[in-house]
Amino acid sequence: MQHEPLHDVRPASDDARPVAGVDVSKARLDVFIDTPGRRLAVANDDDGVAALAAELLEHRVRLVVLEATGRYHRRVAAALLDAGLEVAVVNPAHVRDFARAAGKLEKDDGIDAEVLARFGRAMNPRVSQKAPPQQALLADLVSRRRGLVQARVAEANRAREQTAPLARRQSAKLLRLLEQQVEDLDREIAKIIEADDGRRGKAKVIDSVPGIGPDTANQLVAELPELGELNRQEIAKLAGLAPLKRDSGRFRGQRKIGGGRADVRACLYMAAFNARQKCDRFRRYFEGLMARGKRYQVAMTACMRKLLVTLNRMVKTNTHWDYHLHGELT
Repeated sequence: MQHEPLHDVRPASDDARPVAGVDVSKARLDVFIDTPGRRLAVANDDDGVAALAAELLEHRVRLVVLEATGRYHRRVAAALLDAGLEVAVVNPAHVRDFARAAGKLEKDDGIDAEVLARFGRAMNPRVSQKAPPQQALLADLVSRRRGLVQARVAEANRAREQTAPLARRQSAKLLRLLEQQVEDLDREIAKIIEADDGRRGKAKVIDSVPGIGPDTANQLVAELPELGELNRQEIAKLAGLAPLKRDSGRFRGQRKIGGGRADVRACLYMAAFNARQKCDRFRRYFEGLMARGKRYQVAMTACMRKLLVTLNRMVKTNTHWDYHLHGELT
């Protein structure tokens, strides 16, 4: 059975204006603009991005699609948004699945740019919004902190198994250094959040929930800036905490979570765990689920989702935690 070629994918929109795909690497940007079939490559620097923006505006491109690849895509996306272009930052796994479904199994930078353009044309992904000032810096600091915390846990586990005196001394010294660097990052993250009225307000609202401390609140503000701007279903799906259907015909499969932001889920797991210890309402909610026969991880996931939805409502209404306002968690 032969696959249909990728270029036969029909536009999902009546808008005939071009869609562009940009494959981002450290040194170069490979670009494909679909309706004229134009290809180009520019350097991934300020001059290259400026030239790219001018080219896209000249072709009246209605949507530019990039994969989420970390700091490299963030700089390009921000520059194109500042130039007045609409930009969608998409999940690389979704784009790869789209390419396979279209029979496009080859892969290089030029092909990836074309796939991104075809994906944007067919799927019409959600357009990204301009990030608040210093959002990229904040994301980098939080990512660095997460790596240090993981290294600290790994070294602490190794330290317990060390028998040689020199190895024990080295582990102790490294753990002190890691702890100091985490504290330095916490102070810098807190300073950035404190300097911005919107972020500071969000952090204080989140911090008001029993069991959530300032560091956790700052992480959520940095890694989930959409908090308070979406409805409950959208915020749960964004974090990967929305139960997904797995049905076929008469078969009704077990609902499971999937996708979303794994780092946000890890943060919410500890926040929900602490909220169970500090807040009667979350504890009763969790114990009620367990009493109904739910497995521990299922009950914890439900607590994480309930906490996230509660935080989303509180941030949206700028309301601090109050036992009388938030009612029973049922």
